[in-house]
Parts: sequence; structure tokens; C-alpha cells
Amino acid sequence: MRPLGVIGPLSRDVVAGGSPQIGGGPWHAARALHALRHEALVFAKCGDRELGRQLATLGLPTTVTLGGETTEFSFSYDDAGVRTMAVDTIGEPWSVRDLPQSLLRRVGWLQVAPLLHGDFDPDALAWLARDRRLLLDGQGLVRRRQLGPLELDGTLDRSALRHVSILKLAVEEAKAVGDVRELGVPEVLVTHGAGGADVYTPRGVEHVHARDVGRDPTGAGDAFGAAYLASRAQGHAPVSAAHRATALVAALLTGRAL
Repeated sequence: MRPLGVIGPLSRDVVAGGSPQIGGGPWHAARALHALRHEALVFAKCGDRELGRQLATLGLPTTVTLGGETTEFSFSYDDAGVRTMAVDTIGEPWSVRDLPQSLLRRVGWLQVAPLLHGDFDPDALAWLARDRRLLLDGQGLVRRRQLGPLELDGTLDRSALRHVSILKLAVEEAKAVGDVRELGVPEVLVTHGAGGADVYTPRGVEHVHARDVGRDPTGAGDAFGAAYLASRAQGHAPVSAAHRATALVAALLTGRAL
């Protein structure tokens, strides 16, 4: 079986005024895949070599493309778990020339984890979709590429969806785009944090419950996407894959998977 892959920019995150820490889809997804002991290749881009070194400590085969700035966020959560977020620095997008094409050709299922709209230019996304199935994180569909308070805009260009087999959206992102059943994507996952997830397929929609573990949820969506994709690659049906991903995220948040 061809290995799973994860590709996206790394970020530097400041949570609730704390010290800067590594973030971004490749980091959080790789933590999940490491816990699952799932064969995977990780591809990241940033402007900080040290972040690449931190990613490599997870023990998965990792390729880091250095270039431009590193995307930076600052955010906090209120008592209800609602996140307030700001974009402090915007990193350089991926282009076709940045892609480690020879390594990516080995990948059969790929989690594409942008942080902002435009993190992958159209040609790069089209190349990534060749001969593999893509799970796209909805952050790259609705997050405006601008500094300041993070803004969601469901009217941004959706042309990338024609390359996508699975779309993962946080509930606030789903609200921004409207009826997710009209997006034309075969599988859509809408995550509700501690409220679980909705799984949309041509058969309908089914809710998967989760348990509130009362921990910092940063990166939970990326981990959910990686665990879901790993289960789908192993032959699990969408709802079964969502159950497995939900359990893995709870284990990661409580430290039981480490």
C-alpha cells in the first residue's frame, strides 16, 4: 500500500500570551500519525529551520522546504472553548517548484493542510491531486489571507474543490460556506470540537459523538483529519473512520497516546 502523506506550512503560534510554539497541520497531523504508528511522509514549509528540526523529532520521514516568512498566529479560548485568533505574519505560498515531486509520487492519500487561503497556488493543488486522493482542510478555503483579526469568508475562490475527495471543515468554517452538501465533494467532515463531528456522504449525514476532555484543543482538527485519512486508507468506511479519529484526538489531548 502506498504511504499516507501530509503537506502544509508550519506556523509559530502564541496561545493566550504564552511562549511561541510550533503549529500548523504537518506538526499536529504528524503527532497523530506517530501515535497511530502509521506509515506516512510529512512535507512542510516555513522560514525557520528550527521549526523543521522540531518536526523531525516526531520520527516520521520529513521534508522541509525553507523559504519566505513563517506564518504566525496569536489566539486564545474563552470558557466555552470559542477561539479568538489573529494573523500576525503571513508565510510564502507553495508553488509547483516547491513540491518534492519524486517523494510525493509515492503517496496515495494526502492531507493538504493550508493555514490561509492561497497557501497552495492552483497549479500546486492540481499537481498534488494527480493519482492520489486529497483531504483538504477548510482553513485554506475560507480564511482570508490578510494580517489582523482572522476573518472567514465563504465567497473566496472554491476552484480547488474540484481536486478534493474529502473536505474537513470546522463548524464555523462550514457556516461561512453555507450548505456543505452543495460543494460537490464526495465526503465532507464538519467538526464541532467537543461536540463531535458530522460526516456527509452521498448516503446522507451522520453525527459522531465526542467526549469533552477539557484540554487545550489546539491542533485537534489537524489530528482528526490525519487519523480519519489513515483509517480511510486502511479501508474503513467514512463513519467508522470518524469514530476512530475522534478516539485518537481524545487520547492525544489527554496524553494517553504519547
